[in-house]
Amino acid sequence: MAACLEHAESTSEPDPPEPDQTTGPEADKDPEPGGSEPDQGPDEAEEEEGEPPGPKILETPQDVHLEAVANTVALHPSRDLLVYGDVDGDVYALSYSCTEGENRELWSSGHHLKSCRQVRLSEDGLKVCSVSRDKAVHLLDVERGQLVTRIRGAHGAPINSLLLVDDNILATGDDGGTLKVWDMRKGTSIMDMKHHEDYISDITVDQAKRILLTASGDGTMGVFNIRRRRFELLSEYQSGDLTSVALMKKGKKVVCGSSEGTIYIFNWNGFGATSDRFAIKAESVDRIVPITDSIMCTASMDGYVRAINLLPNRVIGCVGQHVGEPIEEIAKSWDSRFLVSCAHDQLIKFWDISSLPKTTVSEYRKRKKKDGRMKSLTKKALGDNDFFSGLVEETEKKEEEEQEEDEDDSDSD
Repeated sequence: MAACLEHAESTSEPDPPEPDQTTGPEADKDPEPGGSEPDQGPDEAEEEEGEPPGPKILETPQDVHLEAVANTVALHPSRDLLVYGDVDGDVYALSYSCTEGENRELWSSGHHLKSCRQVRLSEDGLKVCSVSRDKAVHLLDVERGQLVTRIRGAHGAPINSLLLVDDNILATGDDGGTLKVWDMRKGTSIMDMKHHEDYISDITVDQAKRILLTASGDGTMGVFNIRRRRFELLSEYQSGDLTSVALMKKGKKVVCGSSEGTIYIFNWNGFGATSDRFAIKAESVDRIVPITDSIMCTASMDGYVRAINLLPNRVIGCVGQHVGEPIEEIAKSWDSRFLVSCAHDQLIKFWDISSLPKTTVSEYRKRKKKDGRMKSLTKKALGDNDFFSGLVEETEKKEEEEQEEDEDDSDSD
């Protein structure tokens, strides 16, 4: 109130009234403009309301808008950090956060002369390796993006795929079907073999880091023993290109995606012929990321990220989508909370997959939905901030309950 009194004195007449006159007619007058009332307005109201609200916390990090299409994305093994490479040959590192506005670009590297095809982070998270259409292999420091090692002319054809076996050994596959294994301590290849007739699309390794598996555009899966440094065998030819390869069921099953939308399943040590195959309603299965021993996520040319259960073979539902845009790659975060995807729409998107490991799949097939829609597994699956997403989820829940009731009825007959 002291401030109000001082302000009132400054606006009064030169000769202030005596104390005994304050009870006269002057005291009954309304306060003049600029008196004590305005001082109790906006400032005091803000104090009463408290501090303005802090940054909004989102369920997933915000989409990352890119200057060029990203071919590849990889996530750090222990931090909220991702690395991606684009068609211009640039490599970027970005820290991501669920706090609105907190995604931050850390560095960019323009060392490649042509399109960057794949990036991968080392197991200790200290280095990032990239391969390119310019036939070079680059090893960068994760913290600053500085070039540590460059192998020019690593292949005779553009390099298409990359796998970091451990912190010192990496494998690369090119457009001509050649596989090379490198010891980065020496900067030289310790294996150089060509057994595929077309490009090598993907590479994986078993937990013992002994057997290397390759998927190829010639429709075969290759098996290589990297400890003995020798070629083992090629699988039988499948229809369409094999576009991806991954291990499931604690390494007892090998799954390959194809350009035909079929998933081919091999038994471990039964690499010659498939044990099963599973055709899904997709244009292709270009990328596979295991989530659990039985559940994997796949990316397709049709723009959908699907969750699929292996044995029993079921499409669980839609994790997310880049509407009408082919997806180049998907990757899982270190804490298995998010799946990240990049596509031709020049976006990197984040999908919440934290509830996916808890999903159970019945041996009995449920009736197909009348409209043919896949079940939406995330709030953003049908579109970002979809106003009707909650309503859709409720409808799907109702439909599931009805399906379960129908199944119960049919079982009791």
